[in-house]
This record gives sequence, C-alpha cells and structure tokens, in this order.
Amino acid sequence: MVGKTKTDLTWQEIEIGGIVPTPGNAAEYKTGDWRSIRPVWDRNRCVKCGICYVFCPDAAIYEDDEGYFEADLFYCKGCGICAHECPTQAIAMVEEEE
Repeated sequence: MVGKTKTDLTWQEIEIGGIVPTPGNAAEYKTGDWRSIRPVWDRNRCVKCGICYVFCPDAAIYEDDEGYFEADLFYCKGCGICAHECPTQAIAMVEEEE
C-alpha cells in the first residue's frame, strides 16, 4: 500500500468485516462515518462521573478541559451504550443531520 493513505482505500481493499488488522493503528481509521444517531450531552444534568467513558466500546468518548465528556464523532458509531448507562440521563441519542 505504498503511496496510499487510509482515505484512498477502495471498498475492495478494506478488510473483511471492516476490522483493523494491525494492532496499535486503530486511530488511523475514522470509523464513525456510518453512524445514523449520535450522543448529545446535557451539561445541566451531567455530574462528570465518567461512566459513559468507561462503557464506550470504541473509546470514542473523551474528557474536555472542564471535566465534561464528549464523543469524538470520527470514531463514535452511535451505539447508544453511553446514553443507556448514564445514571442522570444526561445523554440523548439524536438523529444525524444530512
């Protein structure tokens, strides 16, 4: 794959199942493109507990400078686990805009 970037891959070149075949390089793959819903945090309800961060299966949630959590939408797949696990119901899953 000399001279090609990850964004130059055609569908024929992507690994079966869309897996990341080499350990340690998952950050190179922007996997959130097919998401149809995304998490939105209500900072008035958020208690900064980090449970959303712990339960995210894609490690797509990060803590900002104020201690609140947000999703990195390049990697979030919209599974909704963060919203389901949030004890204060501070996370709503909303449809993506086109």
